[in-house]
Amino acid sequence: MPTFPARPFRSSRTTRTLGARYRSLLARHPFVLFGLPFLATIVAGSFFLTPATAIRYEKHDRKVRRLSEDERLGIHAREGGRRVSAESVAEEYYRLAAKDLDDWEQKRVKRLPGEHDGIL
Repeated sequence: MPTFPARPFRSSRTTRTLGARYRSLLARHPFVLFGLPFLATIVAGSFFLTPATAIRYEKHDRKVRRLSEDERLGIHAREGGRRVSAESVAEEYYRLAAKDLDDWEQKRVKRLPGEHDGIL
């Protein structure tokens, strides 16, 4: 007889427990006792998490709706403590677009004492 038998000894007391019966049935029917409950948990979890994600997106939609109401009033942003309307933004755009961008000269910025200026 070999030193370690292929089938270990299990007393009748340990084979009657729920865990022992589950372990023996799991070897015979792995999908039914492990795979099916696992898939059912995933599907049930998706149904339970759907309301949570819906709340998240509804909150985001409320924020977007508030911004669109402000835009209807003509308020885009605050600049320097004053409100900037759509007309002033357009005016600023046309003022900058009218500048001559082809006629310019590159100037070096004066460096602080002790700072490397990048000239070789």
